[in-house]
Amino acid sequence: MLTLFIDRLTTPIGDMLILSDGEGAIRATFWTDQEEELRRTIQRYYPGRVIEFEPAADPHGLTSTIRAYFDGNLHAIDTLPVETAGTQFQREVWRALRLIPCGSTISYAELARRIGRPAAVRAVGLANGANPVGVVVPCHRVIGANGSLTGYGGGIERKRWLLDHERQMRM
Repeated sequence: MLTLFIDRLTTPIGDMLILSDGEGAIRATFWTDQEEELRRTIQRYYPGRVIEFEPAADPHGLTSTIRAYFDGNLHAIDTLPVETAGTQFQREVWRALRLIPCGSTISYAELARRIGRPAAVRAVGLANGANPVGVVVPCHRVIGANGSLTGYGGGIERKRWLLDHERQMRM
């Protein structure tokens, strides 16, 4: 059995669900309008395991730390512990996402180059889209090569808000 603590955070762009484990690592963050997708994702990443979701208020201070990001302390989330399942390639992409400076963006091609796989642009895009820890693992900082805002699991309007928030607060 895998017990995951679940908390809810109200943000300017909707309510967020935060899943963490007993050691204080974030396992997933999803918007509440995607709760069913959250449950499917967790089952997919931990096949054959019985998953128990236990409500918890601010487990290990994670919710407060993510709230601080939304309140303007952009670097509050930089060192939050994250523990994800996924393939080795996906986890490599997700680690690289955390190295993108707050308030800046890069293209999928640049992300592929940074992990040493310049030909894997599509695979990088798929891994980016499969990121279960949005905002903390900042997949919103990846944009199209032409500068366009491309897909974001939480919706383009949330992606735009997150990028604007980081640019404004960084000044």
